[in-house]
Amino acid sequence: QVQLVEIGGGLVQAGGSLRLSCAASGGTFSSRAMGWFRQPPGKEREFVAAVSWTSGRTYYTDSVKGRFTISRDNAKNTVHLQMNTLEPEDTALYYCAVSKIGGRPIDPDDYPYWGQGTQVTVSS
Repeated sequence: QVQLVEIGGGLVQAGGSLRLSCAASGGTFSSRAMGWFRQPPGKEREFVAAVSWTSGRTYYTDSVKGRFTISRDNAKNTVHLQMNTLEPEDTALYYCAVSKIGGRPIDPDDYPYWGQGTQVTVSS
């Protein structure tokens, strides 16, 4: 059983920064990518960013390009999401997930394992 634990969420003022971290452990599943999704209040879950576990190639949704940076630590089975210049529109429950594919892992159906989520709230 693969377990994912997200940390780093919280309350921040607009323009501020937060760094999310996600550590994976257990199970026999070998991930090809890890990513972040978010679900704003009253809205559907949406893709945020992902990183290939072997190549390090990154993917971002347009709304976070230039502000968010995803990175990986292979030795620690950990992925990070550095979020800068946060906006109220970034307020959401953020989920870490493990993907079974490595090419353009932006579809939530390609992610069989998910964390519990961590809340990010950005005040105006």
